Amino acid sequence: AQDVKTYTVKKPFDEVRFELGNAVVARGFAVQSEGNIAKMLDRTAADVGATKSVYKNGEFVTFCSAKYTRMMVEADPANFGNCPFLVFVYETNDKPGEVVVGFRGLGAAKSEASKKVFAEIETMLDGLVKDAAK
Repeated sequence: AQDVKTYTVKKPFDEVRFELGNAVVARGFAVQSEGNIAKMLDRTAADVGATKSVYKNGEFVTFCSAKYTRMMVEADPANFGNCPFLVFVYETNDKPGEVVVGFRGLGAAKSEASKKVFAEIETMLDGLVKDAAK
């Protein structure tokens, strides 16, 4: 299982979302994709019989890193499945004004080499989302 690490801030959603994108780019990474999960869930609610809207806002950003991806796959070619990296930000309807920013962890490593690389990557991801939460 992949762990999710989050931070909660009382700031406008758009501000935190903007800072999250900036934190990715500031580290020299190119955004690979972006998605608005909140809008997708609202748009498809009737199709799946949902009656509750969970998010006021909710988006994700994915990106890859030549440096970190190479380190992962050299440690274990199966680590390929951990790319792209994913960071996210959301605000629920139940707690408007509380914005959660976080990242999807890499899960359990199968080797000591992978554990070392995963720790370095998760430190980078943690710093990235902390920058967005400032």
